[in-house]
Amino acid sequence: MDAQTPQAEEPNAAELSLPQAFLLLATNDTDGEPEVPAYILRTTLAGAILAELELTGAIGLQGKHVRATGTARPTDFQHQLELIRHKSRPHTPKRWVSMLEGRAEVQRVYEGMASRGIVDHVGEKHLGLFKTVRYPEKDHAPEAAIRHKIKAALGLKPSDATPTDAAPSDTTPPAATPTDATPAAAKPTDARTTALVALLEAAGLLDKLFPAADRDLPRKLAKDYWPARAVADELRMIRLAEAEAMT
Repeated sequence: MDAQTPQAEEPNAAELSLPQAFLLLATNDTDGEPEVPAYILRTTLAGAILAELELTGAIGLQGKHVRATGTARPTDFQHQLELIRHKSRPHTPKRWVSMLEGRAEVQRVYEGMASRGIVDHVGEKHLGLFKTVRYPEKDHAPEAAIRHKIKAALGLKPSDATPTDAAPSDTTPPAATPTDATPAAAKPTDARTTALVALLEAAGLLDKLFPAADRDLPRKLAKDYWPARAVADELRMIRLAEAEAMT
């Protein structure tokens, strides 16, 4: 995997969008709770939406500003695309991340996966007034496929699997293979996986999900890929604001 900016690609109907893939990896398979604080989830999801729109050729970075390209393709994020297209003045990637993040969009993406049978919608009422919704995993195959691609891109061996690489009901460890004894080389990867790695690194999740991975390349990707860089910049500003509020 190289550190070049991912190029536009045709969307695959059977493949998860970047926002869906990010939320799936950022959510605990068993209890359906996010593995990161809500502000990280919302902010990184906004960056993933920008990345998805760029991958499909709908937007691009021109100078310091995000602009619509005029390319019309079906997208689950048409609302965000129309906002970018019709904004009276262009905005930076960080500004768009700030504008697009929100709880409602997180829930909409979760519900999209629930409609495909990937996660369950589990609602809980408190005092009959408030409702908490969780999204535990229902079908592990999509996440397993994503993890396989990321591990191959990062040069991880099959023996470097994390507990969630297998379905929750699978208690039998995978058999060792001859290649487990030697380090694996990073393999060329697709633009979608490259973008996802950069976003996971910006969110601080990559080390947790793939602790055996070399961090040098993901750090470079998160710095060089503009949607991931915008996420990191916005998260930094949020943390600074929180720190100042506590002093």
